Amino acid sequence: METYAAERLATGFSWTECPRWHDGRFHFSDMYNHRIVALSPAGEAEVLVDLGDRDALDGAEVVLAGTGFLPDGRLLVNSMFERVVLAVSDGKAELYADLRGLAAGPINDMVVAADGRAYITQLGFDLWAGEQPAPSPIIIVEPGGAARIAAGTDHLLGANGIALTADGGTLVTAEAFAEKIVAFTVGADGELSDYRLFADIGELPDGMCLDAEGAAWVALPVSSRVLRVADGGEVLAQVTVPQGEAGCSTACDLGGDDRKTLYIACGFEVFDFAKSREGAQGSIWTARVDVAGGGTRP
Repeated sequence: METYAAERLATGFSWTECPRWHDGRFHFSDMYNHRIVALSPAGEAEVLVDLGDRDALDGAEVVLAGTGFLPDGRLLVNSMFERVVLAVSDGKAELYADLRGLAAGPINDMVVAADGRAYITQLGFDLWAGEQPAPSPIIIVEPGGAARIAAGTDHLLGANGIALTADGGTLVTAEAFAEKIVAFTVGADGELSDYRLFADIGELPDGMCLDAEGAAWVALPVSSRVLRVADGGEVLAQVTVPQGEAGCSTACDLGGDDRKTLYIACGFEVFDFAKSREGAQGSIWTARVDVAGGGTRP
């Protein structure tokens, strides 16, 4: 098993999540600060989106999670507790898809296919309110915002991180509360079928990405590490972060000009929004790995 060392790129954030490489740039969700932040190669932060002043639907807290880009360049972002997808252009957010009728609890991560079709994961219950895990189907959002439940996903227990192979033909997601990675075949109409086990992890998986060889990098927040796992379950590589400095490893993505830099989002105090903001210990770490992300998404 390969072992890679991680170095801290930047810190000073709340709970960091959903790292993304898009169009030659790295960004992530600074969740409890209501922001999407971009980092330079030197770790200098630029706020791309700040929705701290948003008049949220139903009085919900604005917590930004998964992101993706439409073919026209607009940024999509999930507002977890509002249960809506927002489209952001020039810093202004507009409602793109209202998922309140489909999502039983907070919505979570996202991957957007080349044609603009988005796949949204959801918890299925309110983790922050102490509710118990419940089934949480994947939600499909068509270009333009029409949304539906993906057939055959009703049984998923906390689908979390989510990714697409380069050809768009396979969708892979971390089924968090079942402690495994699972895969689906993506049809021409965007529907999902052929649910199967990709890897049995044995502890809770969070955010994830794929590489060009079809392996998954998956963040394990409990043990503060990131594993590279082959389709079939073989553990191929590991990156660890120092738990005392980094807290929990929440998510990962492959970026850089060659997509061989593994970006790892880490944070403290996931259950206490204010303490996470005030502590400002959320961070981004990087490790150089051997296999590139290629054309996988996100």
